[in-house]
Amino acid sequence: MSYELTIEPLGQTIEVEDGQTILDAALRAGIYLPHACCHGLCATCKVQVLDGEIDHGEASTFALMDFEREEGKTLACCCRLESDTVIEAEIEEDPDSRNLPVQDYTGEVVRIEALTPTIRGIWLKLDRPMDFQAGQYINLEVPGIEGQSRAFSLANSPQSGDVVELNVRIVPGGQVTTWLHENLEVGEKLKLSGPYGRFFVKKSANLPLVFMAGGSGLSSPKSMIEDLLAEGFDKPMTLVYGQRSREELYYDAEFRALAEKHANFTYVPALSSEPEGSDWTGARGFVHEAAKAHFNNDFRGHKAYLCGPPAMIEACISTLMQGRLFERDIYMEKFFSAADASQQLKSPLFKNI
Repeated sequence: MSYELTIEPLGQTIEVEDGQTILDAALRAGIYLPHACCHGLCATCKVQVLDGEIDHGEASTFALMDFEREEGKTLACCCRLESDTVIEAEIEEDPDSRNLPVQDYTGEVVRIEALTPTIRGIWLKLDRPMDFQAGQYINLEVPGIEGQSRAFSLANSPQSGDVVELNVRIVPGGQVTTWLHENLEVGEKLKLSGPYGRFFVKKSANLPLVFMAGGSGLSSPKSMIEDLLAEGFDKPMTLVYGQRSREELYYDAEFRALAEKHANFTYVPALSSEPEGSDWTGARGFVHEAAKAHFNNDFRGHKAYLCGPPAMIEACISTLMQGRLFERDIYMEKFFSAADASQQLKSPLFKNI
């Protein structure tokens, strides 16, 4: 059984399978609805039901209050249809978005590599190539852990054909990341879906770029930079990447080689806890500190892309704004876990994270 969903103001009608959420159906039809947590907790995907019968699902009573339900509002990530339905959503036009439909894939693990003591590189050969924009992510399912799919940024460029790369940091106590680190073997087949997300380079702006990343947050900038260089992007690009110590700084040699080869690419690695007296001659301190020093606290005329843990993101936003770069030119990954969503990890400086 399926129902028809009409999405206003687009006036577009799509099929929604019984039990499928509005958000999943829209994304698979190549229609982007604003969303973030996908757990019914953050309210980013709130839409207005104009006509039809729906089930609110597991929407939090804090994200979707009783009076809002009475007014016909619902959360697209939880809502399931019980009849043909018409909704109204805030659809933002983005000239750089390709609006690629989400699809299902099967990937065979062809390579596993310890990139750092806590981050593993996993390479999957898909049953067919995935078309995506650099910076987007996939949802990966783990066998035997029902309902435990996890979002991972694609670390490879879109030119990589049918092989995708994931950089997975082990989370203490994390069921999925622990399994991927301790049990996954070459030859294993995994199910995944994608591409997801609106985190991609605003190429139409044609401005210099600064990427600020920490930990396994390097995945998206790596994909973006490789894609831009492959396409011949000629504006200045700077990657400021932070880790605690040398053993955790991965792809360092590769980025140094790219900086040697491409005059418009600059690489600034920074270590926050490297032992004094070591032979490290690069920047010391956190990502935002290294970026501030490199740009002399003046980020005007750039587009900035941030990837990393919440504390790093907060510090980078503050530094960029102090350096005269403002909200319209700062972008970051917007997916986060149910735990993050419940803690409402959003910057007080940034209204649209």
